[in-house]
Amino acid sequence: MIDIFLEPFKYDFMIRSLITAIASGAMLSTLGPFTINRNMGFMADAMAHATLPIIAVGVFLGFSISELGVPAAILIAVLLGVIIKNTNVGEDTAIGIIFSSFFALGFVLISLLNVTINLEDLLFGQILAVNTSDVYIVVFLLLLVVTIVLLFFKQLLFYSFDPIGAEVKGLNTSFLNYLFLILLSIAIVGSLQTVGIILVLSMLIIPAAAAKLVSNTFVTSIKVSIVFGVTASITGLYLSYFFNLPSGPSMSLVATAIFVVAFLSNKIRKKGSLATVTIS
Repeated sequence: MIDIFLEPFKYDFMIRSLITAIASGAMLSTLGPFTINRNMGFMADAMAHATLPIIAVGVFLGFSISELGVPAAILIAVLLGVIIKNTNVGEDTAIGIIFSSFFALGFVLISLLNVTINLEDLLFGQILAVNTSDVYIVVFLLLLVVTIVLLFFKQLLFYSFDPIGAEVKGLNTSFLNYLFLILLSIAIVGSLQTVGIILVLSMLIIPAAAAKLVSNTFVTSIKVSIVFGVTASITGLYLSYFFNLPSGPSMSLVATAIFVVAFLSNKIRKKGSLATVTIS
């Protein structure tokens, strides 16, 4: 059994993939509870799709997707924030326009610039293709995201639950909003090679949603979300290796399975509590 468990790591590419999977799973799952609490799932999806034109131009200029991480994230976050803030059509409508427009622009630029990009890998991830440089970059992005979240945790938490109250208390809510958008973009761009543009939202939202079902406090939900996210990433990686499955979709499906178990567990626990109260 131990030999089966260790078999994939006879290969260097699997060791790189494991480290990247853990880093991406932890990075997305750390921000997931904040994203759910602020109802920013659609925004996160728009951010993922908005990366495509930046990736097209970056690859044309000779950069890898991982190397584009931080500058692309900052550009996307600031651009989306400014557009949404200065439009009167409504936030969801503005995000929808950005979502579709940037995604379409990305495909047009790929064609015009004659960029060689494997679109299937970009859309659904190809973690088995990461190189050593990619690993270092993703781990650095994880440390960066976690460090900033810890430094601004109380402010982000306050703003996440009560943005009006945070502004009344004198917090710079505009700064906190852009800071979170940048962190979210960094996590998304840093995880593109792991799960791809289409599935990055699932690894951001699903572990956090599952954690919310089984946690009593917000801090606990973050810790449980990270455990669920890393578990889904590692298990999905094993499934992709042993059954020759695509890595990104495998991770996403494992995360969904975790959510289903958490949902059923929550329902059973509530029924048990209700039965206890009725008997009493």
